[in-house]
Amino acid sequence: MILIMDNEGQYVHRIWRTLRYLGVGARIIPNTMSLEEIKAMKPRGIIFSGGPDIERTGNCEAILEHYDEFNVPILGICLGHQLIARHFGGRVGKGDKAEYSLVEVQIVVEDEMFRDLPGRLKVWESHMDEVKELPPGFTLLARSDTCPIEAMKHESLPIYGVQFHPEVAHTERGADIYRNFAKLCGEL
Repeated sequence: MILIMDNEGQYVHRIWRTLRYLGVGARIIPNTMSLEEIKAMKPRGIIFSGGPDIERTGNCEAILEHYDEFNVPILGICLGHQLIARHFGGRVGKGDKAEYSLVEVQIVVEDEMFRDLPGRLKVWESHMDEVKELPPGFTLLARSDTCPIEAMKHESLPIYGVQFHPEVAHTERGADIYRNFAKLCGEL
């Protein structure tokens, strides 16, 4: 099962629905759930949802701090992407302009997350802040004209972040991105 940490984002249920559509067991949990409770659920992967406030991400950062106790793939969406970047020493700040629209991203490294996808995708953005500087030990996977770090991956751990929302119907091939993540988790 893949656990979805609810950071009060507007699309958290769409993440769950996309995974269920793919036939993947998923459960939305409050981001305040204790690490012990989360470990007891034996997740095969964890998703940090988007949300309005990086200071209200509950135990998401604690999961990163204790990653070796979980040792599962992690995917940060929008705010979750920003949290991962900040945790590992990247810089997060206001974008040049707020993005609430379709944006074309360029995949610069195919990697497992973007396997079998075209080099350019139109994706749905819904954010004010963005990752301004890649954290040490991370690889840039995708960029756009408006956001230099649309997707990234830790160089040695299966920890990913995407600034956009694959779960929104406007994102081209969004379900395929979740399918690729589920495969990393051994769920497909």
